Formats: sequence, structure tokens, C-alpha cells
Amino acid sequence: LGIHEAVTSPTFSLINEYRLPNGQPFYHIDLYRIRDEQEAEQAGIGDCLHSGAFCAVEWPELAPGLLPPETVHVHLEPTGPDTRTVKLEYPIGNA
Repeated sequence: LGIHEAVTSPTFSLINEYRLPNGQPFYHIDLYRIRDEQEAEQAGIGDCLHSGAFCAVEWPELAPGLLPPETVHVHLEPTGPDTRTVKLEYPIGNA
């Protein structure tokens, strides 16, 4: 995406914000430590997801009701010690 700073997992901060080359924000969100959608909303995650900014969400199944309808799900599946298969799941009508 053109981000030139180190990108790390937001496991403890929940949300890391980066800037794309065009100045727009990119939110990297990790829901692993979230108990429910209410806690995610209180943490400001819904605001990020509905901001119009590009967001990447780890553990999205922990707060599915917060995801916008245009969400594209990316599934990574190990196929060997150093390889993965990437599967994209688009919303109906947006493939």
C-alpha cells in the first residue's frame, strides 16, 4: 500500500493508524482481545470501520455486526511451511 514505516500487529493497542502515500489513513485493527461488539464499539473500532478509510481487521468474526456491507474477507490458509493460499470473499454484487 506504499506505507514505508514498520507495520506491527495492534494486538495490545487494538488499532494502529498509518498514512497512505496520498495522506489518507489506513487502520490496522486486531479484535483478538475484544470480548464483544459493544466493547469494540466503545474502543472506537466502529468509527474506524465506517470512516471510509481503508481498514484491515484481524479476527473480524469477533465483531461481525460492525463490519460494513462492502467488507471483503481475506482468508489465508497454510499450504506448507512457507506458503499460503489467499482466498477473497466479496460481498454479493461487488466481485
